[in-house]
Amino acid sequence: MKRVFLFLATNMAIVMVLSITMRLLGVEPYLNEQGLNLGSLLIFAAVFGMGGSFISLAISKWSAKRAVGAQVIATPSTPDEIWLVNTVRSQAQAAGIGMPEVAIYDSPEVNAFATGWNKNNALVAVSSGLLRAMSRAEAEAVLGHEVSHVANGDMVTLALIQGVVNTFVMFLSRVIGHVVDRVVFKTERGHGPAFFVSMIVAELVLGVLASIIVMWFSRRREFRADHGGATLAGRQKMIAALEALQRQHPAPLPDKMAAFGIAGGIGGGLKRLFMTHPPLEERIAALKASA
Repeated sequence: MKRVFLFLATNMAIVMVLSITMRLLGVEPYLNEQGLNLGSLLIFAAVFGMGGSFISLAISKWSAKRAVGAQVIATPSTPDEIWLVNTVRSQAQAAGIGMPEVAIYDSPEVNAFATGWNKNNALVAVSSGLLRAMSRAEAEAVLGHEVSHVANGDMVTLALIQGVVNTFVMFLSRVIGHVVDRVVFKTERGHGPAFFVSMIVAELVLGVLASIIVMWFSRRREFRADHGGATLAGRQKMIAALEALQRQHPAPLPDKMAAFGIAGGIGGGLKRLFMTHPPLEERIAALKASA
């Protein structure tokens, strides 16, 4: 329930901020009696498409901590905390990035994630279940994978790609709705119900197609993070960590962190197109093949 409330509150705040931005920019409504104002529509789509994506990125650390209850290690006091902070510090230095915040969240599931709006202001979090289930060598590789996500700038790149596809989906769906309303239903002035129905259907279809593009990129950069983890912690440790995840069958993270977790879902066929992560066996095979 807490996650649902946080999701709704965050998205309402984003919409409010973007609506105020539109007013301050003096953007005219994109719908008028004569039809579509394409200039206003493009600005509207860009502000909400790109703006929503980057605002989500800007508050990603804040929302991630609250979504999973992650506790940042300010002063390491236990052997696990000391080891975690020292390992991340060493890997961050090797990767050439600023020291991320390191956090632990209470969960029996084996997972970890990274988030943050830039390479020098990131968060790396691991579950308590991962610390219990994995050896130090395996956990080191997991940390290396997450530090590699940060060093590769994956959070920013994915936000940019998501923002671009959001913009195109919003723009094209409204153009399609306008064309259907005017050409098929012969509406001469203003816009009838056909515009809104067609727009919603087009937005759903285009949104699905856009998700396939975003998920394809997400899977590609997962291989890259695995190789980064192998570089920082050692190839055999990275392979061992992925094999340990195979045995554990980890549960997925909340949506906003899922793309940057060490583990993803399992699926085939059409479901594979919407997976944030490649199957673990493919990731293991890729690491072994590159040895």
